[in-house]
Amino acid sequence: MFQVLADGLIIGSVISLGAIGLSLTMAIVRFSNFSHGELLAWGAYLALLISSLIPFGAAPIGPFSFGWGLIVAMLAAAAGTALLALLLDIILFRRLRQQGSITLVIASFGAALVLRNGLLFWQGGVPQYYSQNLQIAIALLPRRFHGGLRFTPDQLLVLMLTLAIVAGLHFFLRYSVLGRSMRATALNPALARVTGIDPERILRATWMMGGALAAVAGVFAGITVQLRPTMGVDLLLPLFAAVILGGIGSIWGSVAGGLLVGLAESASVTLAGAEYREAAAFAVLIVILMIQPNGLFGEKA
Repeated sequence: MFQVLADGLIIGSVISLGAIGLSLTMAIVRFSNFSHGELLAWGAYLALLISSLIPFGAAPIGPFSFGWGLIVAMLAAAAGTALLALLLDIILFRRLRQQGSITLVIASFGAALVLRNGLLFWQGGVPQYYSQNLQIAIALLPRRFHGGLRFTPDQLLVLMLTLAIVAGLHFFLRYSVLGRSMRATALNPALARVTGIDPERILRATWMMGGALAAVAGVFAGITVQLRPTMGVDLLLPLFAAVILGGIGSIWGSVAGGLLVGLAESASVTLAGAEYREAAAFAVLIVILMIQPNGLFGEKA
């Protein structure tokens, strides 16, 4: 029981970070970006490339499986993926913005296919790892307590870093000038424009923030599981489920939605089998939306 909870928290932490970026895009840019999952994959592989080029930091840090080189590579990959997301907007989405959300959604499908196949062409279809070092899980609870509770050091670090990033993002959106401008644009774009907020500046910031968060989520997925060129499309539906479940535009809603989706997937693997993971996540989504149609933290229409 406790181990199912632990596995769900690990899965949910990755989904939560990716869902925050998607939620911001849906709230501010106002369309469902189906290429967002591919940004996770590109961020993960950019970190792999950069870490292989860094001549230092290969030795593992303490009990972890990776060294300082991967931390530096993750930050560089976040910046690179932020620029990739902004480039997508400049080349594709900005030109189609006046055509309506349906056109943007279809264009995002095309962008996702291009990004996914480009990654397959670049990396091939073989799964890869940031490190070949083996880790021994730490027993936080003995087995007599409902089977026990075990985490690897990498998993514990991912959980702590996810919490720190979400908390930092919360304070940024609440107290910084740019963060308040983004919240105002999400709530009422016309009124925000009248008060002097530059909508293009907010859109650029949204794309870059979403891309950076996607890259970090991709690296966390690579650390805790593995890297696959199809990891973006595999995570896409859980990302959307988390955003809708938590409420579009809500950071803590995305976190709660991601954790619930992760827990549902973890429980379904134990109770029914891995093939029912996505079905279980969407079953939870349907049940909660029947009770709370706007999501857990969504604003009432």
